[in-house]
Amino acid sequence: MTIFALGVNHKTASVDLREQIAFSPEQLHSALPALREQTGVREAVIVSTCNRTEIYCHADGQNGPSSDLLLGWLAGYHGVPATALQSHSYCHTDAAAIDHLMRVASGLDSLILGEPQILGQVKQAYQFAKNQASVGGILERLFQQTFHIAKRVRSETAVGENAVSVAFAAVNLARHIFADLTHASVLLVGAGDTAELVAQHLTEIGVDKLTVANRTLMRAETVASKFNGQAHTLGELPELLPQADIVISSTASTLPIIGKGLIESALKQRKRKPMLLIDLAVPRDIEAQVDELSDAYLYSVDDLQGIIQENMRNREEAAAQAQAMILEQTEQFMTWLRGLDHVDVLRDFRQHTEQLAQDQLQRARNQLAAGKPAEEVMAELTQRLTKQFLHAPTRTLREAGAKGDYQTLAVFQQLYNDND
Repeated sequence: MTIFALGVNHKTASVDLREQIAFSPEQLHSALPALREQTGVREAVIVSTCNRTEIYCHADGQNGPSSDLLLGWLAGYHGVPATALQSHSYCHTDAAAIDHLMRVASGLDSLILGEPQILGQVKQAYQFAKNQASVGGILERLFQQTFHIAKRVRSETAVGENAVSVAFAAVNLARHIFADLTHASVLLVGAGDTAELVAQHLTEIGVDKLTVANRTLMRAETVASKFNGQAHTLGELPELLPQADIVISSTASTLPIIGKGLIESALKQRKRKPMLLIDLAVPRDIEAQVDELSDAYLYSVDDLQGIIQENMRNREEAAAQAQAMILEQTEQFMTWLRGLDHVDVLRDFRQHTEQLAQDQLQRARNQLAAGKPAEEVMAELTQRLTKQFLHAPTRTLREAGAKGDYQTLAVFQQLYNDND
């Protein structure tokens, strides 16, 4: 048997190409059965996210599919020329495929090292395939062991503990300064992608007092509505700032929009209650002189970059530790898989020899019932069984001798010696 992991990801393919071969939930309903119809494919799981599309399957070893066949199926299903995928795809088999799946689920192969969302996406893909009866004994065990090692990586290493994005670093900084962010009032200045990601992280940790101020009110309303916040224009900043415990700014303005005087006025209205200001914009949104105010704590994107670089180094060290854990788990699974092959061969061998014996035993009974002398029947039974049992080994030995296959001859010699 062979285990395949074939696909494309953010490292090998452009966004345009990844979009062309991504699977929607509706497509998976037809794609999984179609994939299993390919020659030799017994089980299959398809993982499809914005950063990767991957096929995991358990297939027959000698008579199973090739990587070219699987790639051709993937390309054909989406109407993309196979040649367009060849230089942007990868295919791993057996131990390498197992290692790859475990790395993916553990966040070691993600765009942001250690990000946790991918584990949930892999679990969802597995459950979908299981509901479609596309998962059997091999992939069932593989994915369960994958979830086990991913959980260990998350709990026993620091691979996902340190912020490595500007948005998350900003929220993490706020968490270290405020003991309880759930009661903090947060003002987001700007409503672009970074501001939306900050809002998402804030909501996930329990912040429910969120205000979004933007140049255009419509965009502010779009972001605020997603997180149960309030929307305002930048012209309302003088009224909004005194109410904010935390200000996170990320506009595209070419000049600062929050000056020292504006913050000084806000602090007076707050009766000197401290404010945390995080400026994620380049160029700056907040005048550097704000940091001169005793109750204002200003951090720029450069301050966060230093934190991010240190955190990335910590994650890379943790990733090396995680890889060692994955290697051990991969070896355990391969040992189990090889044991399965042994069990299958032994089972087939026993069934074959037992069937031969039963056939000859029935022949002997018929001869005895017909009145043939028992000694003749027994002699013929022994001769026939010996001939049939030795037929295949004798042919194999002759072929091995003719080819100079000394490994096969040595195995037979060992068996012969063990029986002496």
